[in-house]
Amino acid sequence: MENAQAKALWAEICAEAQAIQAREPMLTELLHHAILDCRDLADGLARLIAARLANAVLGREPLYQMCISAYREDDIIEAVCADFRAVCARDPASAQLTIPFLYLKGAHALEAWRVAHFLYTRGRVDVARYLQSVISDVFAVDIHPAARIGKGIMFDHATGIVIGETAVVGDNVSILQDVTPGGTGKENGDRHPKVGSGVMIGAGAKVLGNIQIGEGAKIGAGSVVLHAVMPHTTVAGIPARVVGKPREAEPALAMDQELDNANLQDWCTLGCGIICKKDV
Repeated sequence: MENAQAKALWAEICAEAQAIQAREPMLTELLHHAILDCRDLADGLARLIAARLANAVLGREPLYQMCISAYREDDIIEAVCADFRAVCARDPASAQLTIPFLYLKGAHALEAWRVAHFLYTRGRVDVARYLQSVISDVFAVDIHPAARIGKGIMFDHATGIVIGETAVVGDNVSILQDVTPGGTGKENGDRHPKVGSGVMIGAGAKVLGNIQIGEGAKIGAGSVVLHAVMPHTTVAGIPARVVGKPREAEPALAMDQELDNANLQDWCTLGCGIICKKDV
């Protein structure tokens, strides 16, 4: 039986596609290939991702079969639906579902990673790693297929996002461009951050090591986080330190970049925009 969430989302996408076709006939071929000629959300997304990733080594048809196998799984298609809803709810530039579905590489990279993760967890490690490489080349987003990522995720702009092998990202997290939840470079085993639900990580932030980022935390742009962050806490700077508390329980949903309620008298902003301790 078709997933109810996917069915509802797909109906909205199809209605939007028909309206776009009426306005812009030159996009007819794209709209039919990715949406209007497709059976459902899984079919449309599998076609789209396969077309984006196909190359001389791995063609469109085998890629499509990998993608459709993943997107037919209820937990994966539910995560896909939550991801697309998240983008439309949090990104003022994405007023319609067709925008992330057709055009945004952050959404495409994330949903392509879900295929690589699906394959990795089913023992197809080599092809999953190959997909990781292709996704990195095509979208400039590098996520290890063994990482664990929840649903309702938004990669805003996405370029330069790197997520390590043992990283965990909870539900309803927003990650902006050039963010790295990575390792310190000198550890083995479980060596990457564990990011709780509702967290917002600002552009350019680096979160390094096997540290816990508590739910509802906010990490300021350009920060370097080397130590655990308590839930519902705002951190900023190099190295990051506590500067306040978010107004919202889940900062990821509000996408407010201000360091709200922050006690900033001991901090200064450098010419590059990085926030640092005054006495550093």
